Parts: sequence; C-alpha cells; structure tokens
Amino acid sequence: MTLRGTNQESGRPYNRRIVLESIRLHGPTTRNDIARRVGLTVQTVSTIVRELDEQHYILSLREQPRGRGLPPEVLRINPEGGYAVGIHVTPIGIRAGLINLGGDVVATLQRDAPGATPDLAFDLIGSMVPELTGLRPEGRILGVGMAMPGPFDVEAMSFVGPTTMAGWKDVKLRERLAEATGLPAFLEPDMVAAALGEQLHGLGTQFSDYYYLYFGIGLGGAMVQDGAVYRGTWGNAGEIGHIPAIPDGEACPCGNRGCLERYLSLEAFGRRRLGEAEWTREVAPIFRNAMATIENLFDPQTVILGGLATTSLLERLAGFAQSLPNSVSARAGRTAPRILVGRGGQNSVLRGAAALAISGALSPRFGRMFTDGRPADPVRRKGIAA
Repeated sequence: MTLRGTNQESGRPYNRRIVLESIRLHGPTTRNDIARRVGLTVQTVSTIVRELDEQHYILSLREQPRGRGLPPEVLRINPEGGYAVGIHVTPIGIRAGLINLGGDVVATLQRDAPGATPDLAFDLIGSMVPELTGLRPEGRILGVGMAMPGPFDVEAMSFVGPTTMAGWKDVKLRERLAEATGLPAFLEPDMVAAALGEQLHGLGTQFSDYYYLYFGIGLGGAMVQDGAVYRGTWGNAGEIGHIPAIPDGEACPCGNRGCLERYLSLEAFGRRRLGEAEWTREVAPIFRNAMATIENLFDPQTVILGGLATTSLLERLAGFAQSLPNSVSARAGRTAPRILVGRGGQNSVLRGAAALAISGALSPRFGRMFTDGRPADPVRRKGIAA
C-alpha cells in the first residue's frame, strides 16, 4: 500500500493519519523506517509519533542493547488504543462485533432477522452496539462501520431480489446508522469489507495483489492491489454476480438473464437442495469459467475464496484449482496456488466494516458514504483523550 505524506502546512492532520496507518500496517517499525516509507522528514515523523504516543494510539518499546549505543525505539499499534463496531446486515440477520485497533475481535453478537425492514434492523443495531461498547466502558470508540449486500444507488439493481436487502431502496443508510448508534458512521458493500478484513487478519497479509471472491447470499468480489481495494467510480466495482454467464439462462431480479449468482451463490445452493459435494460438481464448469474470467481481467497473485459459505464448501470449490481453464495465471514458477480459501471466516466482514470506521477517523481513506468526506471526532470515554 502506497502511503505518502505532504510537506504543506495544512497537511498536518493528513500526515498524522499517514504515520499511524504506516505503524498499523508495518509495525513493529522505527521512525526512520516510517520517514523513508511515507516521504516525510524524521523530525516531522518524530513530532507526530510523540503525539500519538501521548494519546495512547501507539506503543513505544526499546530493545535491550546488543552493542554500543542504544537501539532505536520500536513502534507498534496499541490494540487497546481504540475500538470500532463492525456490523454485517444480510437478508437472514445481523451480526455485530467489537474490534480493537489491532483488528482483534473482542466480542460478537448475532440476531436472526430474515427479511428485516430498515426500522427493525436499525432498532436491533441500536441495541446491539451499546451492548458491545459496554464491554469496554473506558475505551475510545472511534465509530461504526456497516457492511451489506450491494450494489448501491443503481436503478433496477439495488435492494431487489433474494440476494440483497429487498425493500431498502431510498433509505438514508449512513444517516440512519449514525442516528441509531450515536457514532460516526461508515458504509461499504459486504464484499469490500470482507476483502479488507482478510487483509487485516488472513491470507491477505501474504499478498499485495489478490482477488477476493465473496460467497454470500449472492456473489461478489473485490480486487485488492498494493493493499487497497479497487472500488470503481461509484463504489460498486466487483458485482461479478451480475455478469451474464449462461445465455438465455434463469431470470435475475436485476433484469438480465443467466447472471452468475443465479448458479453460484448460497441462494442458488439453497434452491437446489443438494449436498455440498453434489452441488459443487454440478456448478464446477460455471465456477471454472468464472475463475478464468477473473484471472484474465485482473491477473492476481491468487484468488481467495471467502464469505458466508462453510469452509468445507469453499474447500471443495478450491479443489478445482488443478483443472481450471488456461488463463494468464496459468504460468510456471507460481509461488501460490491459483485458488486459496481465506482464513478470516465470517469475522472478515466484521473486521473490514470496523476498519472503515478506524480508517475514517485515523487514516487518509474514508468510507465512501461518509457524507462530508472529513474524519469525525471519535466518541470520548473517561480517561482517554481523542
């Protein structure tokens, strides 16, 4: 991930977030390493580090001397320096988790709510968030991030059909989330949140360029390049589930026919009422072609499978890696398989959703749906300054 600071006087808040993000991504690290990485002077970095240390966002440690002189201080993120709540809203229910600054899941809650209306969903969220934040009464709560099926703001495609939140069209999502929780609120499609979560605690830590294929009720994906998720002009890049894959195939609620997620998704799996082994064999040709399409479009180091599907189902699909069609990824000397199963599980979405709030408060990349584009003040708790 490329993080670069600015030498303009007005850029100090930006530089502060840049330095903290560099520590979060690359720690343990040193002031000199940060300065070299983000393009700031060591003096500027040292001033920012001192502020972050005083505000308990980071920890400064010095190793035991091994020769002449003192070794440099080593900087790392303070996991207890802040918290955010990640929320995942799906057509079958709501999950929420309290995530610390290091990306660790402190606790999770789940509420079954099939086909929940916006009023019911935000009532549930409004009760779940205080229950979670109450576990850290002295903690600094940076915000709340919500992930849900997309696409967003697309006429005739958003919030229609069984794979998304039917009946949620024209709901002011970020505003309702902020009102229900009293926290700075952020929003992303669930496939983007899951890719971010896998990057924090999963296989994404091993690759700089990978495609994350998200098996939810529907099907989506996200290309992660140099540590950042490609979102597209309106934030809807990755709706691979709505690529017409079968000519004159099944009708899709989006208005097209033969869309990929009508055959390759948990909703499709549920409709067929087959066992995992039988279903994966049935959809194998469609899955293989989808993989070749992804590889030829994005040329990733690997494709990571994740989402709401069981690990056993994903592993069965990953087993087709040895029989994939030829593509730009079929090359000698590969250091990773063409397909891998993610390690983050369902908590990847919660981690990624919480990361939206953490990044929105502390880093230069804000949630796309955050109305005014500026970081919000974190909620202050007794004993910790913002």
